[in-house]
Amino acid sequence: MFNNILVVCVGNICRSPIAASLLHDRYPDKKIESAGLSALVGHSADPTAQEVMQVHDIDLSHHVGKQVDEELVMAADLILTMSSNQTKWIERQWPHCRGKTFRIGHWIDRDIADPYRHDRAVFESTRKDIVDSLEQWTKKIS
Repeated sequence: MFNNILVVCVGNICRSPIAASLLHDRYPDKKIESAGLSALVGHSADPTAQEVMQVHDIDLSHHVGKQVDEELVMAADLILTMSSNQTKWIERQWPHCRGKTFRIGHWIDRDIADPYRHDRAVFESTRKDIVDSLEQWTKKIS
């Protein structure tokens, strides 16, 4: 069972906050965190990401970007990334994370495109891809 889930993207202001908030909404009793490989530390979630999630009654206004580190990966039971390259990066940095680090789109063989600096339609598409990907994790996380 996965009780501590870490969601990782690059900047930790778009994809991973969206995914973490969706996971938290679905699994309020689990510890869900997000971080970035090159995080915009201290920044809030991207304004467009906030708008897209607000439409779905999820508030990202309290999100603060943070850098992935050894403490976060050690504490996680499951690490979800947005791409194969991000998974490989984590496994190179922390080889002990092999076997608990997967693309969020692992079960549907999909990377999640980065919507940063794109229009709202790209953010909507990214949110939908994350929702579709997380749906495949339901039985594994529950």
